[in-house]
Amino acid sequence: MPTTTAVNTQITDSITQANVTNIAEAPAISMANTYQVFGQVVGASMQNAISNQQGAASVDLAITTQGTSVLFNLSAATAGKATSEILGGNPIAEQLTALQAAAQGL
Repeated sequence: MPTTTAVNTQITDSITQANVTNIAEAPAISMANTYQVFGQVVGASMQNAISNQQGAASVDLAITTQGTSVLFNLSAATAGKATSEILGGNPIAEQLTALQAAAQGL
């Protein structure tokens, strides 16, 4: 110590060491806190993403089930008419049908 004070030198040394320790450790502690918060945020966002995917899968399953039910409840005539409307006027579908008929004729 440059000057003598009325305070015991052991006390001033102790306080000086504590202050140096606090100042030296502050950046590391703040970065550790930052990383911990970042990890918690990423974990929560992953949980939200999985929850959203599960909800979407439930909705998709319901839509698929309803669509399949509608298809199975159609009569054969309705299905044939819908198929001819979809394939009619489609040149690729007409060519494939012609090729299929030619291949069956051989």
